[in-house]
Amino acid sequence: MSRNLCIIPARGGSKRIPKKNIRNFLGKPIIAYSIEAALDSELFEEVMVSTDDEEIAAIALKCGAEVPFMRSANNADDYATTVDVLIEVIETYKSLGLEFENIACLYPSAPFTTSEKLKEAYSNLRTKKLDAVFPVMPYSFPIQRSLKMNNGKLEYFYPEFENSRSQDLEKSYHDAGQFYFLNTVGLLKNKSMLSQNAGGILITELEAQDIDNELDWKLAEIKYELLQSTK
Repeated sequence: MSRNLCIIPARGGSKRIPKKNIRNFLGKPIIAYSIEAALDSELFEEVMVSTDDEEIAAIALKCGAEVPFMRSANNADDYATTVDVLIEVIETYKSLGLEFENIACLYPSAPFTTSEKLKEAYSNLRTKKLDAVFPVMPYSFPIQRSLKMNNGKLEYFYPEFENSRSQDLEKSYHDAGQFYFLNTVGLLKNKSMLSQNAGGILITELEAQDIDNELDWKLAEIKYELLQSTK
């Protein structure tokens, strides 16, 4: 059994940002950053892109990734989950006689991912015998004091914390949406990224940016350049 496979799921047909996964990000296709981080880590027997799009496939190959097969139509619509895609890739490789102990799912629009973060996650996965490890960020404001809008009026989600001091509330975190390092057996068993045996690596707000619209894209470029200038 081979040790590690990197899967970069890159579906075509992005609606909010056309051709998002191959759009130019500070001089090169955004997917190139993910491919380069995976290759530079030297952790993987293969770095592959799962896509249904011929243009994405061509660019992925040019950037150094493999595209050994195209994604099925069943997993190329808006309803297919990342786990669905990963399982399809795992099963397709198995049919070709290849099995992997661990996989890393690395998103194509995650330019802040580095080879160092991948190595840190992999080290934690192995040494702590975890099912999954992925980057997380602290919420900038306590979620216990979060608000909801009800018919135009504000209400606390958790009114019991209304008078609590912020510094007394438990710290909360969210998935940074960059990558997941996963034990293959654990993934197939749990059908989820987050099992009861998952761990996280902590990153800062400067090291991540959700990219769902044009403003997000501009913010990501600004953050990326600022991050590079501080190194």
